[in-house]
Amino acid sequence: MAVKRTPKPATESVLRSTHVRVGAGGWSFTPWRNNFYPAGLPQKQELEYASRHLTAIEVNSTFYAAQKPATYANWRKQTPDGFLFSLKAPRYATASKDLAKSAKTISGFISGGLAELGDRLGPISWQLMPTRRFEHDNLDAFLQLLPRQLDGRPLRHVLEVRHESFRCAEFVTLMRNHHIATVFTDSADYPSFADITGDFVYARLMGTQDSLPHGYDDRALAAWATRAKLWASGREPVDLPRVCAPVSAQPSPARDVFIYFISGAKERNPLAAMALIERLNA
Repeated sequence: MAVKRTPKPATESVLRSTHVRVGAGGWSFTPWRNNFYPAGLPQKQELEYASRHLTAIEVNSTFYAAQKPATYANWRKQTPDGFLFSLKAPRYATASKDLAKSAKTISGFISGGLAELGDRLGPISWQLMPTRRFEHDNLDAFLQLLPRQLDGRPLRHVLEVRHESFRCAEFVTLMRNHHIATVFTDSADYPSFADITGDFVYARLMGTQDSLPHGYDDRALAAWATRAKLWASGREPVDLPRVCAPVSAQPSPARDVFIYFISGAKERNPLAAMALIERLNA
């Protein structure tokens, strides 16, 4: 039987002093009602509750189906200042063999109501299929299609690759030329390298374990807190795999960092996120 607990709300210090946001994927997950949400909490209040205990959420539903503008507006209404949503872009946008033909899908998604999120809109994540290999010109054409503004607000994009052919200096250089971030997956199943290619860092941690109360043990959580602080301060951790050397030996300006506990033992993911937030605040 899962031990029920009432998590303490996340404090604003994570948002204001270190530029780090930590969360999980989505907020509607039945097992979370056993160990994260209080007993009896109405389902319609789950987003409101989650957004007071996590500092960001990655939305996976947008990967499968478009949402209505009113839905985005409702998400914004339910969440506090400083909270951010990362949206996974539609899978159809990256499904074409010729990525240059994705303009219509990209435009439809961006203009389909995202502006309703206002200042709650965080990075937009574009995920490539595991079978897609790295092709410089094809990917370059796609990256050029990604809009950099929406109603005067800057847009931030991050690319998740899932084929080993992307683990090369040519790919890292291309991403740096476009100033677009890459996802650090922390996964044995997909290429995972920590080269900085944009002005923010985006990590998806996939290793939570059901046998651990917080999904990760204390040592691993402490290590991720240290890495997050290094990233946010403009420096880089030396204990993660990379393809290329850092662009400069000098620290960069402070950057935003997004860390999501995804996959693994999903019922532990919000508790892992809260445990990491506590370490960051400490």
